Amino acid sequence: MSSSEIALQHARGSSPTAVALAGLTALAVAMGIGRFAFTPILPMMQEDTGLSVVGGGWLASANYFGFLLGSASAICLRVRPATAIRWSLVAIGVATLGMGLEHRFAVWIVLRAFAGIANAWAQVLAFAWCLEKLAAAGRPALNGVVCAGVGTGIAVAGGFCLLLMHLGESSARAWIGLGMISLIATAGIWRIFGSDKDPTTKEGQQLTARRWRWDIDSLRLVLCFGASGFGYIIPATFLPVMARQLIPDPLVFGWSWPLFGAAAAVSPLATAGWVRIVGNRRLWVLSHLVMAVGVAIPVWWSAIGGLMIAALLIGAAFMVNTLASMQEAQSVAGPHAAALMAAMIAAFATGQIAGPVSVSYMVGADADFSKPLLVASLILVVSAYFLSHSCAPNTPREPNS
Repeated sequence: MSSSEIALQHARGSSPTAVALAGLTALAVAMGIGRFAFTPILPMMQEDTGLSVVGGGWLASANYFGFLLGSASAICLRVRPATAIRWSLVAIGVATLGMGLEHRFAVWIVLRAFAGIANAWAQVLAFAWCLEKLAAAGRPALNGVVCAGVGTGIAVAGGFCLLLMHLGESSARAWIGLGMISLIATAGIWRIFGSDKDPTTKEGQQLTARRWRWDIDSLRLVLCFGASGFGYIIPATFLPVMARQLIPDPLVFGWSWPLFGAAAAVSPLATAGWVRIVGNRRLWVLSHLVMAVGVAIPVWWSAIGGLMIAALLIGAAFMVNTLASMQEAQSVAGPHAAALMAAMIAAFATGQIAGPVSVSYMVGADADFSKPLLVASLILVVSAYFLSHSCAPNTPREPNS
């Protein structure tokens, strides 16, 4: 163990590995369940509650609207990050349980919005908390472990729903089971997030705020991350639904979401070392282009094989996009990265809201997703172009530049 790691562990009570695993677990709960549990459960809800694609779009948008509120409010949140992370995870578990205990659509809307707010707080603060501590320990390679939490949560939620569909269980059982998994996982990392005093004091935050200023490039990062929110969210919300249209057997279409999650879990680990070679910006551009291809594949290859390949490409590129963009935010804004991350994630949330709403307007009675998928693919290509023409990749700027 290096001297920096020993100093970090002595001062803050947790090793870099423990910090990375806690971040992985927090993001698995926040994103894999708080946001994405709805995706594999949606076909189950269509089967046992008669929920329509339009109704599903509004439930998804409620969650993303809550996510937008949460990410915007995280910019000025005055609660200790570790405390906010822990209680946000508890709120996600409770809201997920509530989805299985309630059967009124209006209550579902409220619960999904509530989960979205908690999800945003947990995501923004867990990213900033973990990346700061891993950078202080000289272990940035573990950032990939943190980002793998999203795909891990997606894979767990997708696999759990696949098992329940095989057993003929209801969507309510799925919500309740995932709510319990969330609370158990939160209990497992509770002490790690409570093991240190917030290293960033209010005075330090004010000093950083005076030294770092918004500029055109910061705005570019925000808008391009927002574009990725629109670009990936349509398949990320409706992929199992599209697969079910082709093959109604849950033991076939149900695999689309676990595959998405597995790709999202492996890709940050596989590409974490690439940053030193190609830089955050170029890796970010590449992820947008790969996502654009994955989003467009179901339009040209309307078969279960095409959807499975799309799931792998989008899942993998989605988390590389997140890893590269969050590391770039930290590189640009330094200790004040939480504010830039929160703004980027708020833009991402805006894109996520627009995606399912656009489906509600562009998808007709035949449930053809071709138009929104092509629009999403085009937006990703355009955002990749603007990212590729930004300032030198992975080069931190001076505070007053």
